Amino acid sequence: MKVLEQIDRQSNGLLAQGKVLPLMEAFYSIQGEGFHTGVPSFFVRIGGCDVGCHWCDVKESWNAKLYPPTDTDKIVQQVKDCVAKIVVVTGGEPMNYNMHYFTQELKDNNITTFVETSGSLAISGLWDWICLSPKRNKPPLQQSLDRADELKVIVENEEDFIWAEQNAALVPKDCLLYLQPEWSKSEVMMQKIVDYALAHPKWRVSIQSHKYMHIP
Repeated sequence: MKVLEQIDRQSNGLLAQGKVLPLMEAFYSIQGEGFHTGVPSFFVRIGGCDVGCHWCDVKESWNAKLYPPTDTDKIVQQVKDCVAKIVVVTGGEPMNYNMHYFTQELKDNNITTFVETSGSLAISGLWDWICLSPKRNKPPLQQSLDRADELKVIVENEEDFIWAEQNAALVPKDCLLYLQPEWSKSEVMMQKIVDYALAHPKWRVSIQSHKYMHIP
């Protein structure tokens, strides 16, 4: 991405090394989706994404230029200062960046590392849990699918069940499978998702429970 190249030049190559990251926000909250729903976690949201899902609820994360490079050591310190020793890295698309330095520092401080990614780029970093949420407009790489601990497919319409099965066939056998309604279509799709899971019990149902709790 040309934008990232510009940011890296401005940061004297530190972005490529993972020594700085375009931090959009960092906050302590409750994981609201997927396998770790309900778990208190420190969230680190990295700016920059070129996947471009039309229903994305954090479109403001797309433009990395809006978020000046932040010293990675300072982000690590924020995570260390949190009472919960679990970090969830999300975006944007975190895999636009070299995540090795960041995650190595976290692991050296006994922090459990989770990441949420589309899988459309090669995965870097040391992760205890990889939640892969594949998107049609920029499909996941097989190497990303191979590393998925959790496959979370966003369901906007009935065609997405076919997309879900296509991806489920490509992940490891022990990967957990989730169907989650796209928020604006949840009232329309929820019963269809429930019915599909009942008919295909390898799938679990995920909801954005944090939105019902009115928390970030």
